[in-house]
Amino acid sequence: MALRTHPPLATHRARSGPDATVRPVETIDTDHVLCLTFDDGPHPVHTPRLLDVLAGHQVHAVFFLQGNRVTEHPDVVRRIAGAGHALGNHGMRHDDMGAWTAGRIASDLLETNAVIRQAVPYAPVPYFRAPYGAWGQTPTVATALGMRPMGWQLAVTDWEPPGTDELVRRLTEGVAPGAVVLLHDGGGDRSQTVDAVDRVIPALRADGWHFALPDAGTR
Repeated sequence: MALRTHPPLATHRARSGPDATVRPVETIDTDHVLCLTFDDGPHPVHTPRLLDVLAGHQVHAVFFLQGNRVTEHPDVVRRIAGAGHALGNHGMRHDDMGAWTAGRIASDLLETNAVIRQAVPYAPVPYFRAPYGAWGQTPTVATALGMRPMGWQLAVTDWEPPGTDELVRRLTEGVAPGAVVLLHDGGGDRSQTVDAVDRVIPALRADGWHFALPDAGTR
């Protein structure tokens, strides 16, 4: 799979401001709770390995699925859902939707949901995240389609792999109560991300942190 080049962090966070009437969720609590989220998968190598890591630590996460990757790897999507993780819509092809019309956004999101449900017919898709953080009208459209727009409070720039040690440092030093954490399991070589997650979960737990899904108790 070709490496995806993401824009710089500031750009990734604010390509296009969200509709003022609907704001993406960036935190899920006010306690020492974190929500891990993973974008751009499923990946045939890194996602299964990540699932093994999360299972070993008994942590559930939100996976924001890219539609064309779902069609390529439906078996991995079935494994994600079967392990109890939450599913999110991340668009069909990781397009910048910041300037799209509401109708075009709705068409893309519905197509993405359709391919996810082909892989896992009975699994809900309760969340949406705009590729590149280019929100535009997407929060309003996603909400109308029954999905909760989810942003993030902490992004550690793992789309430009800085080394596992550096990712661990950014995660441990950057967490805040209730933070939604943006990570990636697809779009390129995510082995450093998987290694960092494996190391950081026990370290954060030892420091009193818990892990949760949105609208769910700590795990």
